[in-house]
Amino acid sequence: LVRTSGGRLVATGGCFDLLHAGHVSLLRRARALGDALVVCVNSDASVRRLKGPGRPVIVQQDRVEVLRALECVDAVVVFDEDTPSELIERLRPEVWVKGGDYTEADLSEADTVRRCGGDVVILPTVPGYSTTGLITALRTARS
Repeated sequence: LVRTSGGRLVATGGCFDLLHAGHVSLLRRARALGDALVVCVNSDASVRRLKGPGRPVIVQQDRVEVLRALECVDAVVVFDEDTPSELIERLRPEVWVKGGDYTEADLSEADTVRRCGGDVVILPTVPGYSTTGLITALRTARS
């Protein structure tokens, strides 16, 4: 991904496993903060390291394809590290967005964002939506 024009770049990152209405709401609100939205997606290996051997439920290629189909998403980039800090250094977004299930203190990448001249914005989550909650509900329903 190469930045060729001006404008305010917004970026966010995460696993985006089992994309749900809470994700879509966050992505729309993130895009409204600037002129372009880049979604940084954890690779399958990165998701496994962060979430455990049963994840991701949806493989990387499919997660990327679904995110790219959303009108509010301008680009999707996959990263294999445990944090998106290296990618943030390359992208240098003016705004880094995370959902309200995080605090800035939880985000190891927050220092990188600020060092690159950006702001960290925490947007409230939509109550009742979480990938972990969906997976738990599905496993319970199968029992």
